[in-house]
Amino acid sequence: MSKSETAEGSVVEYVTAMIGGQLFGLPISRVQDVFMPERLTRVPLSPREIAGVLNLRGRIVTVVDMRARLGLPKNEDGKPAMAVGVDLRGESYGLLIDQIGEVLRLCEDGREENPVNLDPRLAKLAGGVHRLDGQLMVILDVDRVLEIVPDMLAA
Repeated sequence: MSKSETAEGSVVEYVTAMIGGQLFGLPISRVQDVFMPERLTRVPLSPREIAGVLNLRGRIVTVVDMRARLGLPKNEDGKPAMAVGVDLRGESYGLLIDQIGEVLRLCEDGREENPVNLDPRLAKLAGGVHRLDGQLMVILDVDRVLEIVPDMLAA
C-alpha cells in the first residue's frame, strides 16, 4: 500500500467516487485508471451486477455496475457514467460509478470500523469508514466487491 509516514502516523491516499449520493473511497494502490466506458458489450445471461465487457487499450475489462452491486436503482440523471479500473488476480475490472472525485490523503488512524447502523448493502462491501466534514466516506474493499464476479460469470 502506498503509505507515507507523518508525525501523526501513516497516511493513505483514496480516490473518491460518488455512487447513489454516497461518498466512497478506493485505496489509490488498487486503482489502475479512470475511464469513460464506451462500447460496452452485454454478457448474455449474466446477472445485473455485470454491466458488460469492453476493450480498454487491448485488454478485456469486465465492468461491474456498482449501483446494482449495492442494490441501488439505475442512475436516471442522464450524465455519462465513469469507471474506475482495478485489477484482481491479474484480471481487469471496471467499477461503474456515478462520478469521480478527488484524491484524499487521510491518516490511517482516522479510519473506523463499519458503524453498526451502516446500511447492510454498504457494510458487506466496506472496509471501514472515514468521517469527513459532515460526510461519511465508505472505504470500498475491492476484493469484497469483486469476490462475486467469477461466480456470476460462471453462472
